[in-house]
Amino acid sequence: MIRPRTGVAVALLAASGCGYIYDQVYYASMEKLGREKRDILAKRVSASREDQERAKQQIQTTLEAFQEVTGFDGGELEKVYNKLSREFERSENRAKQVSERIRSIEKVAEDLFKEWDKEIGEIGSAGLRDQSRELMGGTQESYSALIVSMRRAEAKMEPVLAAFRDQVLFLKHNLNARAIQSLEGTALEIDGEVAALVADIEESIRETDEFVALLTE
Repeated sequence: MIRPRTGVAVALLAASGCGYIYDQVYYASMEKLGREKRDILAKRVSASREDQERAKQQIQTTLEAFQEVTGFDGGELEKVYNKLSREFERSENRAKQVSERIRSIEKVAEDLFKEWDKEIGEIGSAGLRDQSRELMGGTQESYSALIVSMRRAEAKMEPVLAAFRDQVLFLKHNLNARAIQSLEGTALEIDGEVAALVADIEESIRETDEFVALLTE
């Protein structure tokens, strides 16, 4: 009979190994379909391009909604506010998808390079081992540049979202012309932050295209 505390410990250990077991089962299933970790990585990186593009477009749409609020000159103010709130929530969801995609890329890349390094050690020919290590090193270098670029763009999303979040919450409790006027001073600042974010996302997308080309060439 397992004592309660022991049972909890066993459950925690089992849970901690679930991720690893799932990964191995997933990789094995993909290999049966002829898809190696390299293929999986290429597919996830390609998908990240769409995630980043959608996040960029949604944040720009949210900025337009904010500009519509600050430029309000009559009509249904609550309707304009509701649009801003709705677009902001969509931006948060898009940013979350980008972060989740990055984590999934990092996971399969880590597993790929571990496997690659291990299998290099199994190559009998010294010349082929050296060639393989050189190829792996080049791929790791390109991958590192990609992740740095993606993480840089990701890091700039939160300040932009935080700025939008502040405006949405402020307007929620102060939906009047005076409150709108008080936001006009922040419009240019947010516009600049969004412009810098868009530039970083576009750079990250370029890195994405280059890395996918490297993996699939």
